[in-house]
Amino acid sequence: MSTTGKHPGLSLVGEPKAPEPDHLERPRFAVYEQATTVEGKPYRPGTWYHGVKHNADGKAIPFDSWLCAPLHIEAETENSEDGSVGRLLGFRNRGRPVEWVMPMESLAGKGEDVLKALMRKGLVIDYQQRRHIPHYLADRTPERVVSTTTRPGWHESGAFVLPSRVIGGADVRFQDSGRAVSLYTSKGTLDGWQAEIGAYCLGNPVLIVSACCALAGPLLAKVGVNGGGFHLVGDSSSGKSLAQQVAASVWGNPDAFAASWDVTRGGMEIEAASRNDTVLILDEIKRANPKAVQEMAYAIANGMGKSTMTRERESRAKLAWRVLALSSGERSLSEHAALGGNPAHAGAELRLVDVNAGTRRHRAFDDVHGMDGRAFHRLLSHAVTQHYGQIGPAFVERLLTQPQAGALHQAFDRLRATFDTENAQAGRVADRFAIVALAGELASTWALTGWPAGAAADACRQLFNEWLANAGDGNSEDRQILRGIANFIAIHCDSRFSDVRAEHACATVRDRAGYYEASFDKRLYLFNSPALVEAAAGFSLGRIVRALVAADALARIDQEAGRVRWTKKHRIPGGGKTRSYVIDPEKLESSEDHL
Repeated sequence: MSTTGKHPGLSLVGEPKAPEPDHLERPRFAVYEQATTVEGKPYRPGTWYHGVKHNADGKAIPFDSWLCAPLHIEAETENSEDGSVGRLLGFRNRGRPVEWVMPMESLAGKGEDVLKALMRKGLVIDYQQRRHIPHYLADRTPERVVSTTTRPGWHESGAFVLPSRVIGGADVRFQDSGRAVSLYTSKGTLDGWQAEIGAYCLGNPVLIVSACCALAGPLLAKVGVNGGGFHLVGDSSSGKSLAQQVAASVWGNPDAFAASWDVTRGGMEIEAASRNDTVLILDEIKRANPKAVQEMAYAIANGMGKSTMTRERESRAKLAWRVLALSSGERSLSEHAALGGNPAHAGAELRLVDVNAGTRRHRAFDDVHGMDGRAFHRLLSHAVTQHYGQIGPAFVERLLTQPQAGALHQAFDRLRATFDTENAQAGRVADRFAIVALAGELASTWALTGWPAGAAADACRQLFNEWLANAGDGNSEDRQILRGIANFIAIHCDSRFSDVRAEHACATVRDRAGYYEASFDKRLYLFNSPALVEAAAGFSLGRIVRALVAADALARIDQEAGRVRWTKKHRIPGGGKTRSYVIDPEKLESSEDHL
């Protein structure tokens, strides 16, 4: 039995019942915040068990056991993801308040997992009396109920949850095992970040966009923009990693907050979910498995993990996230995927778009503020270790003060209109740059960055236009198909094709891809269907033909009874006829230039 009393310095846990000051009911648990005297007996601060035992004659003998430092059961918890319940526990470690969400299932058995967690968090426990603590924790169901979540970011209550704090809500807590790495830590001041980091981002689009990418995570859900990311491409030691450290400093210690490409698909899901609504920083794509890197890029953008099953063959809740990623590497995503023998997927390239971070005025930087590149790099590298974890939470605090969600949508639409593209695929990339620009402009308006108005938007437009000039404003799948066919011709022009006008079939051609028809100034290539599919690996024949038609690259077609056939019938050396796709390679090259 346990009761709640009003004795000075006494906090008893259990059913609300006030004992007489000079009487102590037994058995029960009690929590004393300060030295207290009950029934003339002094008790030091802590959690006590007031019990009773009987001697051989059946006489009741009271006893009192000090279990641990004051440990409060503050509320019942209910997990928003799976409905599991627990208890919100509170105590102090060297004067610092500590909270921990204890799952009730951890009390099963002897409760050793609970004791391990409490001791790891600094609760002082009497080792000889430790067996009573699980009993104490199971003894009461508090009236207060709070929600918990196992992932950071926006909660259904409207609060923004981080492992170390909750912004905008009192009855929500983050729930974890206590063993995870502390990602969202802080050091220094916001003013220090502005002066020693933000000020040196000015004039450097790569640094500004990197910082804004980290700030934009909380806006994704508010504005309705899908996840995805940016891939900083540049040679070794160009400054890519420094840009990622600047981004990481928005939310936590750069050394701990950055993740790695050197993980499995499941590991990537865990990393993304643990940074939900913030930013996922992935260093050096060369560490990624080339055969899986494009699949991971899709997963990061889509925000949903794979299904798994319990031991009872029931579906577990999938990991989910909304996140922008900031990757880096000496190779682009498609180049790295090619190392594994996989064709580049245009969709993956759009979800993780390349950003030039290696061939700017000072490699990854445009302005080193009067220093040489090495001194600039050294200054910022030191600054990000002194000021971090300040601007991200401050941005969320200001975001929560905005009364109308519609105002954010309007601000986004105005910025999005300044990114000039009419192509739907490039438009999705423009959405991403625009949401990053919005985050930077809002942070500047709220005096969080120290940047003048327009600096973030200008940097985002500059990098978007550079990407657009390199990638083209056309359909990326079309571009990939045409590039594949052009490369196939360049490699196999004389080894797998022969002159269609020759008198005899060429015996030296193996794995024939078709023929060529030569005139004095050009060749037309007559592809058979299997070779065309081989040249544009990963696409169906129909999709390849649509790309060729859009580029006007089919030189000859058949029109029979009002029906268009994209193949042309030809006589071949040695007799007989065949149908081929007649391709003008000059059209492939000109289309590649304009897409």
